[in-house]
Amino acid sequence: MPNDAFDPLADRRGNGLPEVDLFLWGTVFLDIIFSGLARMPASGTEEWAEGMASCPGGIANLAIAARRLGLRTSLAAAFSDDDYGDFCWRTLAEQEHVDLARSRRFPDWHTPVTVSLAVDRDRSMVTHGHEAPLPASQMIGRPPRSRAVMVELSHSGPISDADEPTWVDLARQDGALVFADVGWDPTETWSTAVLDQLEHCYAFMPNAVEAMAYTRTSTAQDAVYALADRVPLAIVTNGPHGALAIDGTTGEEAQVPALRVAELDPTGAGDVFGAALVLGTLGGWPLTDRLSFAALCSGLALQQFGGSLAAPGWGDLADWHAGLRSCPAEDSYTHSLRRRYGFLGDLVRDVPDQACRRATATIARRADVPGLD
Repeated sequence: MPNDAFDPLADRRGNGLPEVDLFLWGTVFLDIIFSGLARMPASGTEEWAEGMASCPGGIANLAIAARRLGLRTSLAAAFSDDDYGDFCWRTLAEQEHVDLARSRRFPDWHTPVTVSLAVDRDRSMVTHGHEAPLPASQMIGRPPRSRAVMVELSHSGPISDADEPTWVDLARQDGALVFADVGWDPTETWSTAVLDQLEHCYAFMPNAVEAMAYTRTSTAQDAVYALADRVPLAIVTNGPHGALAIDGTTGEEAQVPALRVAELDPTGAGDVFGAALVLGTLGGWPLTDRLSFAALCSGLALQQFGGSLAAPGWGDLADWHAGLRSCPAEDSYTHSLRRRYGFLGDLVRDVPDQACRRATATIARRADVPGLD
C-alpha cells in the first residue's frame, strides 16, 4: 500500500492488525457521463451535452470513495485487456492507489460500459456488459487479511456456505467485519430470506424503501428497530431526511439530518456514505459522529457529477470545514452545522495541503463536467 498524505487511522495501526482496511469484490464499469443536456433525445434526434467525463464505475465507485478517505483498499475485479480496461486499471492503481493484487486481466472479454445522461438533476443510463470470466471464489482464492469487507446481499448468491466456504466466510475467519448493502428487488417480493444472511454480517446499510419492504414495516424508524434485532450495526439511509442507526455493540442510537445541498447527481453517493461509515467504525468514533461524517461525505458527492469523480477526499473535507468556520452567516442552520461537526476540527487540523482531493479521470484527458476540470 502507498504512503498516505493523511491517514485518519494512523493511531489505530500496528499491533498485528491487517494492512488492508477494506476488501471488495465486484464489477468495474467504464462510466461515460454526459451532463447539461437540455432534454432527453427524442427518437431520430441529436442533443448536444455541455459536459462530458469518463471514469471507472460500478464497484470502483466504492473503492475510490474508500481510498480517498484514507482506507487502504484492495479490490478484486475482472478487467479486459482492451483500451477501456487499461484506462480503468490505470486510474484505480496509479491515480487512486487502490490495490489490485487480487484483480485479473482477461483477453477476449470487453469492459462493461455505462452511459449516463444527466438532465435537470435526474439521470438515465444505458449499460452493456457480460458476466466476469471467473466467479469470485476462483479469482480471489483466500482474500487478504482485512479489517472489513463490503458485500451486497441477494437471492442468487448467498454470502456464506457451510459446505464450501465463500471468500466472505474466509474473510470473517481472518477477523474481517462484514458490512452489507442490498440492491433493488426487481420482483418486488422482498423475500425475508435475504435478511437471513445478516447472521454473517456486522453491519447492514439499506435505504429506507428497501429496509421497510424487507422488514414489513411502515416507517424508517420501525425498520431500523427490526434490523437491529438481526445485526450488530443497523443503518437506514433516508434520502433528504438523513439517516438512522442503532449500534448494538455500544448501545448507541442516532439520527442525523442530511445536508442541505443543491443535488446534481446521486450516482455513487451511497458508496461514499458506506465508505465513510466503515472509516468511522474502524476509527472507533461515536455513532452520531459516524453518521454525521457519512452524511457530509455523501452530501459533498451529491454536489458533483459522476460517480467516482464526485467522491471527496480529506482535502475537500478540510476545505469544507474551513469554509464553515469562516462563514459569516449566523443563522440557526449554520450554528447547527458547527455544533454537529465540531468533532471534525480535531481530524482536519492535521490534514496537509497536499491531501487527496477530487480528481479528474477521463479518457479525453479533460473533464468538461462543471467542477471537475
